[in-house]
Amino acid sequence: MAEQQSKDETAPKQRILLVDDDTEIIESLKYALTAKGYEILIARDGNQGLAMADRENPDLVILDMMMPKRSGFLVLEKLRQSRPVPIRVIMITANEGSRHKAYAEMLGVDDYIRKPFAMDRLIESVQRLLA
Repeated sequence: MAEQQSKDETAPKQRILLVDDDTEIIESLKYALTAKGYEILIARDGNQGLAMADRENPDLVILDMMMPKRSGFLVLEKLRQSRPVPIRVIMITANEGSRHKAYAEMLGVDDYIRKPFAMDRLIESVQRLLA
């Protein structure tokens, strides 16, 4: 048992890639998730998010739907096509439309959270997906 505990303490932190162009959201998510022991990577647009996902291989991506250069849908689609083992993805959006949620689910999103959201709701989703 003690051997198992020491392994857990030396295990690398789980890495989360935040892909969002809203600085306030990035900062609040980074603060909350870092406090829970996750390592945070940040991309400010869809193209940068895809490049970082390929280079850094995070455990989870938190992805905004509406972004410059490449939308969250296009990022999700590319992530699903380019990886033999699907990366976990939580999409966050201010969009109210149910068609968008259905499309994200069709593309294989793991969770879909509408803004504004309670930070507890997002953290619960992160913990469930990374368990």
